[in-house]
Amino acid sequence: MNERDREPGVFARSLFAGLPRRYDRLAEILSFGQNGRWRRAMVGHVVGGRPARILDVATGPAGVARQIAARSPAHVVGIDLSEPMLREGLANVARSAQGDRIALVLGRGEELPFPDGSFDGLTFTYLLRYVADPAATLRELARVVKPGGPVASLEFAVPTARVWRALWWLYTRGILPVAGLVTGGRAWFDVGRFLGPSISDHYRRYPVDATVAAWEKAGINEVSVQRMSLGGGIVMWGRKAP
Repeated sequence: MNERDREPGVFARSLFAGLPRRYDRLAEILSFGQNGRWRRAMVGHVVGGRPARILDVATGPAGVARQIAARSPAHVVGIDLSEPMLREGLANVARSAQGDRIALVLGRGEELPFPDGSFDGLTFTYLLRYVADPAATLRELARVVKPGGPVASLEFAVPTARVWRALWWLYTRGILPVAGLVTGGRAWFDVGRFLGPSISDHYRRYPVDATVAAWEKAGINEVSVQRMSLGGGIVMWGRKAP
């Protein structure tokens, strides 16, 4: 068992430690400009119904939190395990027009520091590959949502069509690390080299159908899945059981 398997949260902190300032820009570049569109689709599933309070887990530099606040009247709490990411998030929030409705907290998605039913809705982004037990993490996420509240997520994915899967494999193993090196230096080369194998390994262990089942076992009903950009991303959403 390698370090990532033993302590995936620690591994994630070290992997992304040098990236906060350019995270959003480089995420767009390395996703072929699709990251923003995927985020908008995810946020759209939680901002209806005038929610009062939404939790954004794995908030990073607060890109999703800021979008939620811009598209709804909600007060947003963003939580992340990376202090450098949160520092960048605080700077981004201070520059935003919705800064008075966004609070950022240091913490882990696997162990949220909030009482049961604290939030009207919840989002999480690129989280489940970095936790030791995705099913247990989903139960913890659902715990803090009020009955009937929306839950939505965004993750990278592996295309299902053979041609697109082959092109995705070539992109993630060849082009992505080089693009990361050119646009972001050694830190983004390391992320680019890690990303493709990490995504493939995650879906070998936790296929989409099994993940949907884990959502349902966590107490989230009406779970839906939308594959994005020929299958390179996946948005999932549902509602906390009454």
